[in-house]
Amino acid sequence: MEFNSSPGDLMELSPLFSDDSRVAEAASIAQKLRSFAEEDIARAVPSVVGSVTASRGLEVAVANLQEYCNELENRLLARFDAASQRRELSTMSECAKILSQFNRGTSAMQHYVATRPMFIDVEVMNSDTRLVLGNQGSQASPSNVARGLSSLYKEITDTIRKEAATIMAVFPSPNDVMSILVQRVLEQRVTTLLDKLLSKPSLVNPPPIEEGGLLLYLRMLAVAYEKTQELARDLRAVGCGDLDVEGLTESLFSVHKDEYPEHEQASLRQLYQAKLEELRAESQKVSESSGTIGRSKGASVASSHQPISVAVVTEFVRWNEEAISRCTLFSSQPATLAANVKAVFTCLLDQVSQYITDGLERARDNLTEAAALRERFVLGTNLSRRVAAAAASAAEAAAAAGESSFRSFMVAVQRCGSSVAIVQQYFANSISRLLLPVDGAHAASCEEMATAMSSAEGAAYKGLQQCIETVMAEVERLLSAEQKATDYCSPDDGMAPDHRPTNACTRVVAYLSRVLEAAFTALEGLNKQAFLTELGNRLHKGLLIHWQKFTFNPSGGLRLKRDITEYGEFVRSFNAPSVDEKFELLGM
Repeated sequence: MEFNSSPGDLMELSPLFSDDSRVAEAASIAQKLRSFAEEDIARAVPSVVGSVTASRGLEVAVANLQEYCNELENRLLARFDAASQRRELSTMSECAKILSQFNRGTSAMQHYVATRPMFIDVEVMNSDTRLVLGNQGSQASPSNVARGLSSLYKEITDTIRKEAATIMAVFPSPNDVMSILVQRVLEQRVTTLLDKLLSKPSLVNPPPIEEGGLLLYLRMLAVAYEKTQELARDLRAVGCGDLDVEGLTESLFSVHKDEYPEHEQASLRQLYQAKLEELRAESQKVSESSGTIGRSKGASVASSHQPISVAVVTEFVRWNEEAISRCTLFSSQPATLAANVKAVFTCLLDQVSQYITDGLERARDNLTEAAALRERFVLGTNLSRRVAAAAASAAEAAAAAGESSFRSFMVAVQRCGSSVAIVQQYFANSISRLLLPVDGAHAASCEEMATAMSSAEGAAYKGLQQCIETVMAEVERLLSAEQKATDYCSPDDGMAPDHRPTNACTRVVAYLSRVLEAAFTALEGLNKQAFLTELGNRLHKGLLIHWQKFTFNPSGGLRLKRDITEYGEFVRSFNAPSVDEKFELLGM
């Protein structure tokens, strides 16, 4: 009835409600009175039917009791604060116990957490930023950020551990307080730092590669994610009540993880374009420094083009490995991981396919240019000696260019094969097992791998055909220049026969031995067998056409047989039975 006398009048209350030494009892009774009054009003409501209330109930008491409880709660919080400043744990505990009667002590718990220095001291926030990002204006590196986060998160964990000891001693429901504290740490202190550390870049206008590009952002994101996950585990070990600390930590990164796969793929494309520009600049520099000075006879244009480099392909694979490690870090579900891995691996296939195909096409361009040089110096027969000598010299230069471009192409084919082998090995060792959780993903990637390499195979096939044309053109030139009519129809017929092969034969075999050394090294398996069989057949046909231009006497026939034997012994190194058989039939 004291509380129900008049609204806002708390002056005429019993000593119980104003005696600081009896606050616990006052709080308990006030809460019980308020519950009773509220229940009385609730019971009275159904009896109101079109008339004034049946009973002038306890509405004023409820309002006054609410005001009294609020005032008492504020007094207790002030006392709790003062005790907290003096580190009087017994007084804090007493206040917290009483406050637990008001809304289960939520205000006390939240007030305690909110007044922790780490949440109200601006210098703490500035210190966090300095520790992780270093001095303003300097570019922080992922390794430095990792060290900074480790130090900061250790400091936070140590602080939470100390707070946990106080909370256990003070609060009746310590787990609830720990839950609020850890949530506040993650949502305020950690989030503030992450917002400064991670700025999600635009995919339309990505940061330039000179400033770290998209890769710097992805590396920072991975470091921050990994270290914050470690913090969550450490906080779970210290204690955080019923809080889903792992789920909350995940949510801090949701804005970054939503578009993560797109950023990863865009980063790989950016790195690839930057590498191509770097290679072009190097090639341009080499080209400018060499100029036209000292270009030796037959030096191919190959020197001005950047050849395929296995080291470059290895670099592509290394980028991809790093990207896959981030996929594994960010993708907790096997199906999501498989999808992200497949997309990232497809980037590698595109890069390697384009790079080696372009390299093979450049090497083919050299073969084409050498062929054009040969065509330019095919002249008629009625020439002066001086013009003929100049033409012969130019033809030799063209032949040297052809040989150089042949070697360059074989090196390109060999490096192409090594590059494909590196990608296949990488797929087998690192990618395939990650694709298995999704039906068909492994088979689809194998098919993509085959499709991606088909363009390179096409360029290689065309180039090998050009290599055969290059070799046969030089064989025909040597035969035409070195084979004399008297080789097979000597005026000294009947005298002691010459058992040596003709000079033309010796020159051709020496040329083939020299130039095909590159093919023997570069080609393997069925590719090598097919190339050498085709070349052997073309050599057989070319020699038949060549010999049909000559007449033979008996000693010339023996000389021809000696040449056939020489050619036959050489082509035996091709390991092509059908070619061996053709040369054996010639010698019969």
